[in-house]
Amino acid sequence: MSTLEGKYNIKAVSNMLGIQSGTLRAWERRYQIIAPKRNEAGHRLYTEEHVKILKWLITKVNEGFTIGQAVSLLESNPLNTQLFSEQENNKAQSLTEAILYALLKFDEMKAHERLNEAFSLFSVEKVTMDILRGILVRIGELWRQGAITSAHEHYATSFLRSRIGMIYHNLPANAVLPKVVAVCGPGDSHELGLLIFTIYLRRKGYEVIYLGTSIDEKDIHAIIEEVRPKFLFMSCTLTKYVVSTIKLANCLREEYDYLSIGLGGTAFSLLPEQERAALAEYLVGTTKDDWDQWMVRA
Repeated sequence: MSTLEGKYNIKAVSNMLGIQSGTLRAWERRYQIIAPKRNEAGHRLYTEEHVKILKWLITKVNEGFTIGQAVSLLESNPLNTQLFSEQENNKAQSLTEAILYALLKFDEMKAHERLNEAFSLFSVEKVTMDILRGILVRIGELWRQGAITSAHEHYATSFLRSRIGMIYHNLPANAVLPKVVAVCGPGDSHELGLLIFTIYLRRKGYEVIYLGTSIDEKDIHAIIEEVRPKFLFMSCTLTKYVVSTIKLANCLREEYDYLSIGLGGTAFSLLPEQERAALAEYLVGTTKDDWDQWMVRA
């Protein structure tokens, strides 16, 4: 999705940035520094670029500048927001490394401290999609390379599961939206990637019935028949479980024609391009933009 495409309403931006909606409207009227387009209902829709600009302005105001001075600084050098974004990305990367290092040293207190710092600086979405997912990927790579022990992997994933679960349960769901079932593929026991994906879904307002690992196939059928979800997502991290996961997806699609099924996880990313192409309708991708596009198509 383009950074120039409006996707946040004023309430979402207000919550993300910790600023009153009325203040945002006043800044727009007085300084005209951004001009969000409106949807058919007349509501403002802010782009990623708008959010970057507003975040930069708020940072300058917090440093002691008036909003007028901050706007003048920005107008004199529009690259300021680009530099600010680079600084943010560098800080996020630094915190990712610090949390990972603490986990590999079995230092839970330091890991919590650094993760709390991340939440104080960035949105839930950025912490989840960039920092926590980055740590998860790194741990998986290190474990597959034999660079860390299974004890390191289990300790780190236990920590991440706990913190991700806290985020998940604190996000509200919209009862109007269709229900979603999320489950690991048959035999697969690595659920953190799926948990991160469920946070993405909850951020969009979906009520997710999260089943996790070790769910018998007949029980999945029973839950689908009871809940009648619109979507079912399955994750697979080990290639040896890909065939059984695809087989189950095909079976469920044949039996429940109203169900949209998405597949994701490291194992699918590692498949040859030809095999991935054959599964295109199922694969949700690996980035938030990929996920957005899949949800639109489904």
